Amino acid sequence: MQDSTPIAVGIDVGGTKTHLRADAGENSGSGQSALADHVRTSSGWRPHDPGPAAAWLAALIEDAMPRDARPAAVAVGGHACETPRQCEEIRSALHSLLGVPCLVVGDAELLVPAAGLDKGVGLVAGTGSVAVGRLPDGGAVQVGGWGAVLGDEGGSAGLVREAARAVWAAHDRGDPPDALADRLTTAFGVPEVPSLGAALESATDVSAEWGRHAPSVFAAAEDGSPLARRVIAEGGRALASLVVRLAARGVPVDDVVVAGSTVLVQPLLYEAFTAALAEALPSARPRPLRAPPVEGAVALARSLL
Repeated sequence: MQDSTPIAVGIDVGGTKTHLRADAGENSGSGQSALADHVRTSSGWRPHDPGPAAAWLAALIEDAMPRDARPAAVAVGGHACETPRQCEEIRSALHSLLGVPCLVVGDAELLVPAAGLDKGVGLVAGTGSVAVGRLPDGGAVQVGGWGAVLGDEGGSAGLVREAARAVWAAHDRGDPPDALADRLTTAFGVPEVPSLGAALESATDVSAEWGRHAPSVFAAAEDGSPLARRVIAEGGRALASLVVRLAARGVPVDDVVVAGSTVLVQPLLYEAFTAALAEALPSARPRPLRAPPVEGAVALARSLL
């Protein structure tokens, strides 16, 4: 099979789930010629340990591919692949295991090729938040993505953190509890606002456990909470600021491809982001991604052939 039609394998390793697509033929990347289209959890993904990360990817390929098919090229967009050095170490280890051309980038770098573009910014706001782009000389630049404890503003976990800070500040001022306080205490199963601290600190997987309560912030906004609406507006401005930082470093930002399980399903956040972006960078065009990011990985794999 590989002798007549090279197989391009693209893998999108997200924070929660991983999507592999193996395509052959002229329609590679569209899913129309997919030899494999496999989704599984990202459990076991260890991007800061190159050897095990590469072994995890190789095992995934072996499990997902038809028995008589072998990849001719592999491209991976990996969650928490934060530096070129880290990505290169995983790429080298994967190449050693597979013996075919490989490319490893951060998962946000899949967005621009998935949208069918040659250049632009990829912005993700799901559990976390990050923006990536490339300089005119091809060098990759990433901003954000620093995790829920210190960063990830505009992502679901960051929104919950900032919502908790807002209700604590209101409590300290002696303001009467509003809908955001009620929603958060109910979501975390605690009786009162001061107890939120212990609930947040007890999380073992901070990003996931905080992030799953983000719907409470949006529900509070729908209930009329000024605090919730302020938190969401600030989250949208924080996402726009990621694009502003890339522009300041010389990255072309005419097209901003937006993806993520938070920003694309919550109109209040998306509208806050686009309003802030229009004010800061009027020439930047936000483009919600409608294709699965794995199509970007397949396109990158095809470029290696």
